[in-house]
Amino acid sequence: MSTAEQVLRRPVAAEHDYSVSLEYIREKAKRKKWRTSIHAWVLLFPSLIFLGIFTVYPIVQSAFSSLYKDDLTTITPVFSGLENYRALALDPIFWECIRNNLLIAVVTVPASIALGVAMASFSHSLGKKGKTITRIGFIYPTFIPLVAAANIWMFIYTPIYGLLGYINPEWRLLANGRTAIWAIIVMLIWKQAGYLMLFYIAGLNGISREVFEAAELDGACGFQKFRTITWPLLKPTTMYVFIIALTSAFKTVDHLYIMTKGGPGNATNMLLFYIYQTGFDYWNNGKASAMTVILVGLLLIITAVKFFYDDRKAYYND
Repeated sequence: MSTAEQVLRRPVAAEHDYSVSLEYIREKAKRKKWRTSIHAWVLLFPSLIFLGIFTVYPIVQSAFSSLYKDDLTTITPVFSGLENYRALALDPIFWECIRNNLLIAVVTVPASIALGVAMASFSHSLGKKGKTITRIGFIYPTFIPLVAAANIWMFIYTPIYGLLGYINPEWRLLANGRTAIWAIIVMLIWKQAGYLMLFYIAGLNGISREVFEAAELDGACGFQKFRTITWPLLKPTTMYVFIIALTSAFKTVDHLYIMTKGGPGNATNMLLFYIYQTGFDYWNNGKASAMTVILVGLLLIITAVKFFYDDRKAYYND
């Protein structure tokens, strides 16, 4: 073979070797991806079993039960289609529970998030001892059981003998339909804000100090740093916290049973507590199942819209 022929053949051989190497790398990366996925699903499998048994199955079962008439007038459940949903549409108590739940969600969710961010930012700016003391004080209401917290606030709201009763013995906050719901809201914010603070503390610890130092060199003050750096970088944390706070706003049962039992006149009745009353006090399982389906659907719609809308605006660390 002449020298000219050898020179002409070299680029072809090199190109062939390059394509083989590239194909090998792609195949190896594909196999590694499959191994990682299989390993992840194996680790998730025990949790998926519990999720299916205690979450998915009850939801599916409630969806089927909502299509049957199952109350004290029937020995065995009778298929009734959408009759339970039609009955709910004409039930004034159901709509009052929806309004109460929406009011609690609209007020407690942003208020608890704002208070949680403020407490986390305040404790984050202190020294080591200051952080420990303030965080213990802020988180303390979270460790109190709901029943105990409800009894504490029931004593605070008690006329004459309660803490507020010393200020004005005529205040009967839980006995007044216009003020009872707001008394419940105050207790919920007090109970929940410290728990949400924990997530924001973790979020603040994940923000690099170099980002704030660069902002300070550009002349940013305290609130400007929070508005332009801290809050945008906390968007992923806020999405998760929003879902927690929203579901908590619709899971009001324990303290309602202790403090008001939904009264006076259903002024503080919530959807989940009404489900409990309908299913266990009135033994109308079909209607209770229909309300459960509506509650789950409402929460799924709100959280999905919030998640997909905020996810486009969130900043994630690589």
